[in-house]
Amino acid sequence: MARRRRRMASLMVAATMLAGTALSSVTWMTSAHAQQAAPQQAAVPGMPSSLVPAALSSAQVVRATLPNGLRVVIVPNRLAPVVTTEINYLVGSAEAPAGFPGTAHALEHMMFRGSKGLDKDQLAAMGARLGGSYNADTTEDVTQYFYTAQARDLPILLKIEALRMNGLTLSEADWSKERGAIEQEVSRDLSSPAYRYLEQLQAILFAGTPYEKDALGTRPSFDKTNATLLRSFYEKWYAPNNAILIITGDINPVTTLDQVRDIFGAIPRKTLPERHKVSPVPPSAHTIALPTDYPVGFATLAFPMPGRTAQDFATADILSDVLGSQRGALYDLVPQGKALFAGFEYAPKKEAGFGLALAAFPKGADSTKTLADLQGVLDKIRKEGVPADLVEAAKRREIAQLQFSANSVSGLAAIWSNALAFQNLESPGDVVAAYQAVTPEAVNRLAATLLDPTHAVTAVLTPESSGKPVAGKGFGGAESFASTPDKPVKLPDWAEKALTQLEKPVPAPLPSVSILPNGLKLIVWPSHVSHTVQLSGEIRQSANLQEPVGKEGVEGITEALFSYGTTTHDRLAFQKALDDIPAWEDAGGSFSLQTLTPDFEKGVALLAENELHPAFPDKAFQVVKMQTAQAQAGQLLSPGYLFGRAVTKALVPAKDPELREATPASIMSVSRDDVLHYYQAAWRPDLTTIVVTGDITPEKARAVVEKAFGDWKATGAKPDLDLPKIPLSKASRANVPDKSSVQDEVILAETLGLQVSDPDRFLLNLGNEVLGGGLFSSRLYRDLRVKTGYVYSVGSSFDWSRTRGSYSIEYGADPNKVGQARVAAVKDLQAMQSAPPTDDELSLAKASLLRSLPLRRSSLGAIARQYLSLTDLDLPLDNTDKAAEVYYKASGAEVQAAFKKWLRPDDLAQIVKGPAPSW
Repeated sequence: MARRRRRMASLMVAATMLAGTALSSVTWMTSAHAQQAAPQQAAVPGMPSSLVPAALSSAQVVRATLPNGLRVVIVPNRLAPVVTTEINYLVGSAEAPAGFPGTAHALEHMMFRGSKGLDKDQLAAMGARLGGSYNADTTEDVTQYFYTAQARDLPILLKIEALRMNGLTLSEADWSKERGAIEQEVSRDLSSPAYRYLEQLQAILFAGTPYEKDALGTRPSFDKTNATLLRSFYEKWYAPNNAILIITGDINPVTTLDQVRDIFGAIPRKTLPERHKVSPVPPSAHTIALPTDYPVGFATLAFPMPGRTAQDFATADILSDVLGSQRGALYDLVPQGKALFAGFEYAPKKEAGFGLALAAFPKGADSTKTLADLQGVLDKIRKEGVPADLVEAAKRREIAQLQFSANSVSGLAAIWSNALAFQNLESPGDVVAAYQAVTPEAVNRLAATLLDPTHAVTAVLTPESSGKPVAGKGFGGAESFASTPDKPVKLPDWAEKALTQLEKPVPAPLPSVSILPNGLKLIVWPSHVSHTVQLSGEIRQSANLQEPVGKEGVEGITEALFSYGTTTHDRLAFQKALDDIPAWEDAGGSFSLQTLTPDFEKGVALLAENELHPAFPDKAFQVVKMQTAQAQAGQLLSPGYLFGRAVTKALVPAKDPELREATPASIMSVSRDDVLHYYQAAWRPDLTTIVVTGDITPEKARAVVEKAFGDWKATGAKPDLDLPKIPLSKASRANVPDKSSVQDEVILAETLGLQVSDPDRFLLNLGNEVLGGGLFSSRLYRDLRVKTGYVYSVGSSFDWSRTRGSYSIEYGADPNKVGQARVAAVKDLQAMQSAPPTDDELSLAKASLLRSLPLRRSSLGAIARQYLSLTDLDLPLDNTDKAAEVYYKASGAEVQAAFKKWLRPDDLAQIVKGPAPSW
């Protein structure tokens, strides 16, 4: 069912990244920056008008308000033959009835349970046949429903939303089933210490206001919720005059507006209730202590800040950028060795917000010292202000980010939705004047007011061990499960013709590919939807095979040191050079660059300087080595790491390279010379692929890349980076205790005997779309979620390297439902082997996969990722077209045969992470 993209600070994401990546390169995202990773809008004085994207202003945009009050904004974008619709209902949890904080969220779920003229089975089948992505999110102020599909299917998307706006079914029987699934979602989120922290934080900062309760809801409130309550909420707030419809993509704006009028025009407007006021009073100082299952600890300070509609929002946003800058005093705690990570994030809601300063410390370290260092930095900023040049740099970067919004069809819809629904603006470009007016003096005045310790919420999140993995012999709580027979779903007449006819695949245009004299592969895909260029690079490496024995961890240290400058520019000077362009750059084994078109050559020169001439300064090396060892000490005991390790142990033989792991001792044994030797051996042009996408020609891209990277030479023989083939895995059981969880996370997995180049892989992909890859239309989703409520989320997938493959089923469930869910999942897998998919299932899966192909090219980032992935797997760049041909021609018997040949239900290993053993 619909999963929410809540716009509160993503501490959960950041903590997960801290657990698995170099600490110095973590990127934090909050509600101010997170929606589909879309850049924010901003401006600086003197910005050329030609650099203001028409897609973010009123130029080239068609807009109208229908007689019934529905606001419509249509934004053309020719990146791919794709369209996104995003309908924003201006209501969220802030308007929930007293005692029922999850009402808006529950209704969001029920919007996928059917409406008059479109039942839930038809909706699921149409979603699959559309081949796109569809989902929803609930916030305190706005509930959003979004579809991305092929542009030709726009009328169907509009019809779906119109039927849901005016005729939701909302039966008690459907709610009784959906209640189980939504309560599983609550369990999942409550299993995150970061969520529990943010829940407490919000209750303190917004006490006495509708923002006091998170939009998720609670199990007690859902237990007493009924369909009558949900219908009352729906009837009050779901109306055309309380909605904004954003449409972006490869469409004709004029004919699109006509379609909207025809489909939505007859829906009557409603008299809307009075809204609750949100006027939080800054709290007195509070302190929170929370144990976590993370590998590192967090010291945090949270402060009340303005909301998105506040007059000083732009100033607050620039302040947050400055506080979070890698040239700023907070981040400087990291190279000083005082924190594993430090930064600041801004989480604005519509009417209020908060800022979050954070520093990470090693497991077992003195959190009071880290907290004192954090408080000292903020106190100094509050008294002395921030550097003026960082304010101007933040403004330059904000305006440059405007350009990148057109590089994603769905991201463009998100930007417009944010501006109109959350900021009460007429267009994203309307904030230009506000950002232009921001001055260093205004930023400092706001900092002096906001960073007030008497109103701060102090929190320490302390890591604690939950125990070691344990083996299990039995499996309790299992029961037989009989699913109802499959039956074809008859689509509504208005969708039948458009969605049931499969069209023969048309090959996609291929990019320009060239090999530089030093062996570097360059792939270029020109696209002129914005005045930007993006570069993505990958050096084929394998730490498991390349790290010297006893020096495990040298790869992580090497990666972390790239952020400490080059032989020409030290850390701060290099970051300033990027700010001055401005450009977004990341170096290492995987590297990237984003610039405006005129600045691409400057940006590539800096990227190459960092990639080819890193300084690896000794002082930074000593700090990074210590930080890496400290972080790894906690990592080795964290449930998340132990869970992943248990999965690997279940699949590979003893002493396999994949089982190598860094320890504090191996990390501390690494010398700077070890880093230099590892870098010299692992960074090679003949193992490097660069993909350039955006506003550039292949000829220009090659000239720029060859100028910057052409002198890079490989030394010695090319290393063998292919992991050895392994025997087929056998059934096993493992449980990873996690005291902080209230829900079990389960993986059923096994290795496969076929290679990634085997054409049977396409048949397995097609069958998996029927079984678990098709999400809302899949057998696993139907049997484990919709029919029984055993799980909140479930899916299945294949994973490949050049020499290995694996298959897994993953789900989250309450401990007492793990056994029932497993039995149902295995039965569905066995059914794929005992009989072909039904004609309807196969047709659905084919339509889903074939129609999804253009969507994979609906953002420049997705295009680059696709080419890098194919290169990494040593597959041809037209592999997608080859897959499409197999999907189009495949029979159900061929799919059954592939599943029977390669899958082994009896050999599935089971690994569970959760609060208690589940057998």
